[in-house]
Amino acid sequence: MIEPEMNEPEFQESPQPKKLQRKGIIAIAILAIAVLIGVISFRGIHDRMKRLAKAQVSDEQARQEILTQPISTPTDVAVKAKIFWGAGDDNIAPVEIQLPLSANPAERARQLLQALISKAPTPGQRTLPADTAVLGFYILPDGTAVADFSEAISSEMPSGILSEEMAVNSIARTLESNVAGLHRLKVLIHGQEVETLAGNVDLTGFFDLNPPTVSQNAVPPAKSARR
Repeated sequence: MIEPEMNEPEFQESPQPKKLQRKGIIAIAILAIAVLIGVISFRGIHDRMKRLAKAQVSDEQARQEILTQPISTPTDVAVKAKIFWGAGDDNIAPVEIQLPLSANPAERARQLLQALISKAPTPGQRTLPADTAVLGFYILPDGTAVADFSEAISSEMPSGILSEEMAVNSIARTLESNVAGLHRLKVLIHGQEVETLAGNVDLTGFFDLNPPTVSQNAVPPAKSARR
């Protein structure tokens, strides 16, 4: 008797794994494209930020250059001026230099302060930060001098009360030694009254200005007087 031939059952491969595989490949491709787009976008944003930062720096440099340009007036006359710079051991002392100074007291004061900032004989004798700019100078009828400085006088000032005292003293002594008729000094920063110069010296009051009548070798500190 011949047994009927038994055929082994044929198993058809399910299309499901292939579909899942294709979906996985598509998902990976989409993810890769998204990552690439993100990298390109990040680089673009980074480049734009760098360009913006450079533009801001350039604008600030241009503004500083304008503010620190030499001040000249029709009444300028070359004279010997006493500028008070650092003299070691947290002291200041006068140095005589030749400067063209205006007959106008307010313009004369601005010229002197600009020289105090920019013409220090050595970096160690500097009493005000190099980036400081004189934004304005005004003299009131009662002899009150109002000096307006840029924010660098505060933000770039070396920390410590001695540095701040030297800064104020050098301003006060330079003005009182070269500009007649000044009796007291008010210091503003960017047009505003602030509590302290850089955390220590009080700027809410006034500093007495007394034209020197004795030798300037020993320089007393400027006294701050409240309103």
